[in-house]
Amino acid sequence: MTPGARVAAAIAVLDQIQAGAVAEQALTAWARGSRFAGSKDRAAVRDHVFDVLRAKRSLGDGTGRQLMQRLARRENWPLAELFSGDGHAPDPLTAEELSALDAPLALSAAAVCDLPDWLWPLWQESLADRAASVAEVQKGRADVFLRVNMRKASVTAAIDALAKDDVTVIAHPDVAGCLRVTGNPRRVKTSAAYLSGLVELQDAASQRAVRRIAVPDGARVLDYCAGGGGKGLAFADLYAATVFAHDIAPQRMRDLPARAARAGVTIKTLATDTLSDAGKFDLVFCDAPCTGSGTWRRAPDAKWRLTPDDLAKLMQSQGEVLEAAAPLVAEAGQLVYATCSILAHENSRIVSAFCGTHPEWQIMDAHQDVPDANGDGFYTCTLRRI
Repeated sequence: MTPGARVAAAIAVLDQIQAGAVAEQALTAWARGSRFAGSKDRAAVRDHVFDVLRAKRSLGDGTGRQLMQRLARRENWPLAELFSGDGHAPDPLTAEELSALDAPLALSAAAVCDLPDWLWPLWQESLADRAASVAEVQKGRADVFLRVNMRKASVTAAIDALAKDDVTVIAHPDVAGCLRVTGNPRRVKTSAAYLSGLVELQDAASQRAVRRIAVPDGARVLDYCAGGGGKGLAFADLYAATVFAHDIAPQRMRDLPARAARAGVTIKTLATDTLSDAGKFDLVFCDAPCTGSGTWRRAPDAKWRLTPDDLAKLMQSQGEVLEAAAPLVAEAGQLVYATCSILAHENSRIVSAFCGTHPEWQIMDAHQDVPDANGDGFYTCTLRRI
């Protein structure tokens, strides 16, 4: 595909998203219907679509064609070449379109920061003087980070193994065992280092959260809202602990046994109806369902699809997670509440509400990471019984 054809494909996908389609589904449908597109073409179209979605409002919103015009202008791409009408490229720009591109956009503060109007006050309340700068970070692409499986390889050995497949990495500045991918990130999943279990894909903020927690030798650890099991795998790799995983939707954990075997660790999965019979745990880690606002660089479609009602339902679920997890903690154990959100409504407010109705639980420490060059946004709060 030519660069212009890739732009035309992105326009078509964006129009579907603007009409209500989920971004991933629209991209998948386009790829299935475009067998002529190679892997580089699919990656380029995906990048165009996600670059627009990260900054949809500050680009002026509008149709897919209008959005791709403004993205091209922002990135200083050759507009006349991309919109040439040749082959499968979009039609040339009209005089009206060129005039519109030159006209300044009248944008609200929420639009400048690429957030829905209803969410902007909550964003400001949560981040105070960092609200605009964190929103600006969310407009860019996030780096890919890897966690070295320390039971299988040293950091140096993992770097050398990745290099053999032309994947270049550098060590994270403050998270031990974490690697930032600097070259060929799309080759990671086919690299021998990944397939043999030397490294796992995991954002630096998640790795930092696991390392923050003091896990004594011999502890029983429960990854309560395990999902794919990334945190459980990290606990099993880093600590001399017995690790269990649970998720209310067991199908989310279907790949966990294979991932654990690849990493050389053991994780026992527990069904919801067996939790009460599994004994108490020294650590119950609750990575609760959330808006994912700390990861919107990776899934920008999510911030446009989120509604106030969605947030209210998530907050209810988050409170329910703490209520259900607390009885599973041993007398001197730790209850850790975590989200990949940067909204206080999902973080400190949830924990405060729980402690208000359960005064026997006390906050020991809390950390709020925001999206930056070194990882996504992530919140953790450790509680113990008084």
